[in-house]
Amino acid sequence: MAFEGLTTRLQNVFGKLKGRGKVSEDDVNEAMREVRLALLEADVNFKVVKDFIAKVKERATGQEVQKSFTPAMVIIDIVNKELTELMGGTQEKLAKANKPPTVILMAGLQGAGKTTLTGKLAKLLQSQNHKPLLVAGDIYRPAAIKQLEVLGEQIGAQVFTLGDKVSPVEIAKQGVQLAKDQGNDYVLIDTAGRLQIDEELMQEIKDIHAAVKPDEVLLVVDAMTGQEAVNVAKSFHEQLALTGVVLTKLDGDTRGGAALSVKAVTGCPIKFASTGERIDQLEAFHPDRMASRILGMGDMLSLIEKAQETMDKDKAAEMERKMRTAEFTFDDFLEQMEQVRKLGPLDQLLDMLPGMSKVKNNPNFKIDEKQIARTEAIAKSMTKAEKHKPDIINYSRRKRIAAGSGTTLADVNRLLRQFEDMKKMMKQFSGMMGPKGPKGGMKALKGMFGGKGKNMKFPF
Repeated sequence: MAFEGLTTRLQNVFGKLKGRGKVSEDDVNEAMREVRLALLEADVNFKVVKDFIAKVKERATGQEVQKSFTPAMVIIDIVNKELTELMGGTQEKLAKANKPPTVILMAGLQGAGKTTLTGKLAKLLQSQNHKPLLVAGDIYRPAAIKQLEVLGEQIGAQVFTLGDKVSPVEIAKQGVQLAKDQGNDYVLIDTAGRLQIDEELMQEIKDIHAAVKPDEVLLVVDAMTGQEAVNVAKSFHEQLALTGVVLTKLDGDTRGGAALSVKAVTGCPIKFASTGERIDQLEAFHPDRMASRILGMGDMLSLIEKAQETMDKDKAAEMERKMRTAEFTFDDFLEQMEQVRKLGPLDQLLDMLPGMSKVKNNPNFKIDEKQIARTEAIAKSMTKAEKHKPDIINYSRRKRIAAGSGTTLADVNRLLRQFEDMKKMMKQFSGMMGPKGPKGGMKALKGMFGGKGKNMKFPF
């Protein structure tokens, strides 16, 4: 997960401040020294760190903090706002041409993931009811054209190609004309990976730019290269007038320095971030939400949007009714597991929940994907009757289920016990909820989770 180290360091810094009723200037200075080190360790550009600390310190030693009853919270809020500004302030959306199609030119170094990103962006546009045309303009890398064709076939998008013997400038021109002729509202032009020092290839992309006059020039950079990614963006921007940056492999970089530096150094906004290998793992970049994630506050808005995009509304309403009336079965459980899987890897989802970064840092906390697979295997080894009425599962049935799922009798017993606990909790929770909110206050909530010292364990 990006920013993992930075998030842990910042939470430690602010944890110390929260324990103090009043915060002196010395306290602020000490905290800012630690924040500075945390940012430098995260591979954030030195000048960016210097300017950021100066801005935060100026505001954190002002009257706003001195007069506050919760000075630590005010300082965290200041850091949150400054982080948001550092990454661009507000979300920058894709440009839209006055007259379709909107032409998007993809640029970047070799190996940055440009071709894959072109497919991902097309998939994202399709989910917004657009009709993109992909143009295969990389005639130099072996199999680049084939790769784009495979991606296009995977998502059901047309790919325009003239092979590898026609110049990329001509391919781009004919691709845009085809989009106009057949009514595509977006054209995504994949180009060859090039080095900033390769004058011939840099001239070629400038010629493509002059020929098709793109509405967007997106630079695809590998977030895992850290400061080098920022240097690449700066160099390309000087020659090509970029309109936006897309960060790939953000999920693989635990530091995240590129995301925090690129806007400040180049003036170019980050428009998208790729958070995994799947074709649907591309997100619009929201500076405020990313700042919230960095500070361990979660990102509920993105989580809700993911759920709305992937989950069937009617199924969700029916599931809610079953939970409320305690009709929830193992069939429903398996369906719910499938819906959750569509949202993405569990560790990424947990990062969107407020406070979960602290839980994840606990050495006793582990996300065991194998345990999830075992749980699913047990449920799938049950007969239809057993899934709907788990109370009929006697000793011999449990032995059969364990053998069929490749698990142990203890695993089966544990799942059945946890499933019953979960159903009881659902029933209690729905019973507590009245038109004016929870009935019985904290006492009822404590009872729902098993009283003092007990934690409700879910079967996944």
